[in-house]
Amino acid sequence: MSLMVLIPLSLCMGAIGLGAFLWALRHDQFDDPEGAAWRVIPADGDRDEPAQPTAQPKE
Repeated sequence: MSLMVLIPLSLCMGAIGLGAFLWALRHDQFDDPEGAAWRVIPADGDRDEPAQPTAQPKE
């Protein structure tokens, strides 16, 4: 009885996932994976000083 619900449900979820992947593929979401990775790394002149800890660890 439960397989009659779970199998169509899993097929629908798989179709939704495939549809989302194909939509992302058509809208160039995977065009430049390296660019997004390098945008979070600041240039040498843009570096801020690392934050200093506010509390000393207890020994």
